Amino acid sequence: MRIVQIIDSLEVGGAEKMAVNYANALVGQIDFSGLIATRAEGDLKSQLSEKVDYCFLEKKKTIDLHAARRLKKYCKTHQIEVVHAHSSSYFVAVLAKIIYPKIKVIWHDHNGLSEFITKKETIALKIASFFFSGIIVVNYQLKSWAVRELNCKKVIYLPNFTSVETAIAPQTTLKGIEGKKILCLANLRPQKNHFLLLDVAEKVKKNFPEWTFHLVGKDFKDEYSTKIKALIESKELQDTVFVYGSKNDTTNIINQCVIAVLTSDSEGLPVALIEYGLLKKAVVTTNVGEIPLIIKHGSNGFIVDRKDTEAFYLHLLKVMNNGELRTAMGEALFRTINENNSEEAVVEKYLNWLKN
Repeated sequence: MRIVQIIDSLEVGGAEKMAVNYANALVGQIDFSGLIATRAEGDLKSQLSEKVDYCFLEKKKTIDLHAARRLKKYCKTHQIEVVHAHSSSYFVAVLAKIIYPKIKVIWHDHNGLSEFITKKETIALKIASFFFSGIIVVNYQLKSWAVRELNCKKVIYLPNFTSVETAIAPQTTLKGIEGKKILCLANLRPQKNHFLLLDVAEKVKKNFPEWTFHLVGKDFKDEYSTKIKALIESKELQDTVFVYGSKNDTTNIINQCVIAVLTSDSEGLPVALIEYGLLKKAVVTTNVGEIPLIIKHGSNGFIVDRKDTEAFYLHLLKVMNNGELRTAMGEALFRTINENNSEEAVVEKYLNWLKN
């Protein structure tokens, strides 16, 4: 089998990381594994295996026929059978299929918010879905939505997977006191609800001012980002909450923290949660997406209702004040991830699905 992953950019993010994970994991499993970045390159390029064939499409606009023709040429040259398009990269994949029907297009929905996309985006996706051979989703809610709304009924749920990145040299040093750092690894997007985190941080500062929060993820320099930074100032959290932007040395960053959190309003299955588990971190998170399939409350982490600031704060205090509990929960989450989200199990299911 000959498969190429397509993603709009290789900047650090969940969908981008999964495109790289699939490309790397398929090396040695199939005849050809490639990855194409359509619009922009980025830090994740350095995490690609040397054995993955890489191409940068240099797509300039939404409907870019030149990019579609370059993709067709790539597929023809490398005898590609399956184009695995992640998130919004499906558009150029469909254009390529129209002019080169031999390829099969698989769409991978990482969004976690597909049921809330605009009417215009829904129409475009519905039309494109006529050309899909299959759809991969990251939670069961998205599976129901895809089956109900799109024109491709071959839909499968596959959990995200990842591995600990050890090849990237440490580059980032988090501020604050060692042993008192709390990490939120999430791009600055509204669905990640950093406002909840800031409300919790404000409560923590009043009673435990030595503890700090570290926000690592792409800063889009938009209205949401502006509001987050304005709130940090208005709540006088400049010495409590630190914003770092996108970083590539994720393992190094996670290892500097003793607690990891997610405060999202909406999720699929966040790659960050898997990374937290692989590095044995105590986790407090909101009850969204497929997170409840991983986190068992009180056993391998704490999980609370989204937007419930008080509950989040109280459970965070439990792990802040109990080092033994942090260790036990981190070990338990590590075991859960290894049992349920291993690369081997997911890739085997993926390949069997493609073959059938």
